[in-house]
Amino acid sequence: MAINTYPLKKYNYRVQLDNVDVAGFSEVSGFDASIDVIEYREGTERINSPRKMPGLTKYGNVTLKWGMTSSMSFFEWVQGISNGEKLEAEDRCEDIVIYLQDDSQADVASWTLINAWPSKYVVPDFNASSSEVSIESVEIVFEEMMRNQ
Repeated sequence: MAINTYPLKKYNYRVQLDNVDVAGFSEVSGFDASIDVIEYREGTERINSPRKMPGLTKYGNVTLKWGMTSSMSFFEWVQGISNGEKLEAEDRCEDIVIYLQDDSQADVASWTLINAWPSKYVVPDFNASSSEVSIESVEIVFEEMMRNQ
């Protein structure tokens, strides 16, 4: 099988929440991982520089943006956590899979965000002299990220 040497385009993607496709996102941004560096040196070591070891892995928050519709699903998810209806981890957390697709809509790469839940919900700005689409957004926190393909 030949390996494609052309870079992948970023404008074809889809998002799944707990194995259900969620359509209509105009932007998915901000997911990253970083590993803290632990520096350690014993006083009897001859070298004056510390050893470097991996520490905790931290993940950035993912922001999902979409054109506002009549759907209340994300707002209800945020509200359920906020008002205490979703206290248990299995009630408030979901796995989110973000698929990057090629021009033929075939999945070429994917990332799974494990134990994800919304930490911020943003209502669009309103402007009577604007002709833009109203964009809602939700910021998602998660505990672990996996690259699947």
